[in-house]
Amino acid sequence: MSLNAKYSLGILLTFVLLALVMIHIFPFINAIKGTTDITAEKFFYSRIAIWLVLIITILYNFVIEKNPFLVWKDKKYSSLFYIGSVICLYFICLIGGNFLNVLVRILTHEKFSDKLLHLSLIFKNNYLLIIFTCLTAGVVEELLMRGYIQPRIEKMYNNPYFGILISAILFGILHSTYGTVGQVVVPFFIGIVFAVFYKLYSNIKILIISHFMYDFVSLMIMNFIDIKHLSAFLTL
Repeated sequence: MSLNAKYSLGILLTFVLLALVMIHIFPFINAIKGTTDITAEKFFYSRIAIWLVLIITILYNFVIEKNPFLVWKDKKYSSLFYIGSVICLYFICLIGGNFLNVLVRILTHEKFSDKLLHLSLIFKNNYLLIIFTCLTAGVVEELLMRGYIQPRIEKMYNNPYFGILISAILFGILHSTYGTVGQVVVPFFIGIVFAVFYKLYSNIKILIISHFMYDFVSLMIMNFIDIKHLSAFLTL
């Protein structure tokens, strides 16, 4: 099997596993528990399942690909660059995400996601769950979507734009389980921003920190204001 074929299989495996977790994890947990409501405990288990996808992908890389997990070696930067990058990425995603969310609502007249509304109650003052959820999103999603999938797609097609675009599309699709157009469009936009940054600067740590902070700030603010005002900013 050629390396490109191994990359293709790894990308397919990763995306399918993530999709299965996003779509079926709560029905699976409900079947085991014998209940139908979504609780903080069940949401915690769902994040554990996402970590398992990362572990499986790492094992696939180690056993089948037999190459470094991060195709692009992380470049070193100063602390000031880290701080400046995190701040810039945050505000680019914040402003762009808010604009797109307003635009989508004007064009589609869609209602707020019921799933996000219910999750807001679960997160209310549950700071350990907030931290674990943001850590999961930051570490797992960035390692898989940007660190693993993006550079492999670029190598397969010898085209950096394919790596940026396809990884962002997959990132958006994975958030479609929240049931609104906005929850696909905004993550797609954030996926583009993060993918371009990763291509330009090749530092996954900055993206992990940025993703964590983006979600963490949103979830913390959610404890004090209406969740509906944050719908554009959540990429859990």
